[in-house]
Amino acid sequence: MQLLFGMRPLDRFLTLGIESSCDDTSVAVLEGPRTILSWNISSQTERHAAFGGVVPEYASRMHLEAILPLTREALAEAGVSEPAKELSLIAVTRGPGLMGSLLVGVMTAKAFAQAWNVPIVGVNHLEGHIFANVVDHEELKFPFLCMVVSGGHTEIVLARASGDYQMLGATQDDAAGEAFDKVAKVLGLPYPGGPVIDRLAKQGNATAFHFPAVLPNIEGLNFSFSGLKTAAINQINHLRQKGDVPVEDFCASFQAAVVRNLITRLEQAVEQTGVRNVAISGGVAANSAFRDAVASHHGWNAFLPSKMFCTDNAVMVAAAGYAAFMRGERSDISMGPDPALDFGEDEVI
Repeated sequence: MQLLFGMRPLDRFLTLGIESSCDDTSVAVLEGPRTILSWNISSQTERHAAFGGVVPEYASRMHLEAILPLTREALAEAGVSEPAKELSLIAVTRGPGLMGSLLVGVMTAKAFAQAWNVPIVGVNHLEGHIFANVVDHEELKFPFLCMVVSGGHTEIVLARASGDYQMLGATQDDAAGEAFDKVAKVLGLPYPGGPVIDRLAKQGNATAFHFPAVLPNIEGLNFSFSGLKTAAINQINHLRQKGDVPVEDFCASFQAAVVRNLITRLEQAVEQTGVRNVAISGGVAANSAFRDAVASHHGWNAFLPSKMFCTDNAVMVAAAGYAAFMRGERSDISMGPDPALDFGEDEVI
């Protein structure tokens, strides 16, 4: 017997995913748990580069401009001509992120849900990053460890099962990607600084400069990149007083220190949990040195997302929303954005 949800057959379950947590607007249509029918993204990187970082008010205004055209394109590319009849679910990033940016995505998704009478699920952005690997690696099974590393996040999460997550460690100050960007800015490199440091580091000596490792007074599996960032900036200022900064060597050494800190925490997480399936996600997961270190490590089975899945994207949001819906979660239409959303705080009924 064919199972039906309303008038929508579950053998063709289509999820419209919407992501607008920071400076990228993304819309995707996913069939089932991982079949991508369409995926569009509007990047604001060039617009914010002049300011050396994301300007929240500017970001939200650009989301407003992009989100409806992207949705129309995504639906058309997926062959969805009647969303009210063909869509089974709308999944949208509810938080964490920038309040104005989240508000655009959430309010748009709620409007669609009401107009089309389609269920809606608010997705935790961090759970989305976890599901980027689930989409990209069909062989990845629970439980696994996922390190989310980006400009705003550095966390280690134990994913026991869909919807069952334990935060093992998080940054107590700067995120790893934030440290990359701030050091790059002091070096006079363009924004975003992480990819530029990665490129220059390939031409440098990673042992030319010494930087501190994980601080011994940081509790458990938590991170701290503020001290490393400050040490790097002080080193830059000291070098400039004596002459020029050997940029390639400095980038290589600083990148090696960041990667060393990340790998150390992953090693400790594997040892403490006994879980040997390890995934990474987030913008810094595209860093070549970090990817190489994770992939070549003999202490675990590594799962690296394709670089296109490292950015904030609607595919991961749709996948996480689909999984949440299948485990019985539903969001109320009164759901609002939550810039400080943590695991376990999603509004469900």
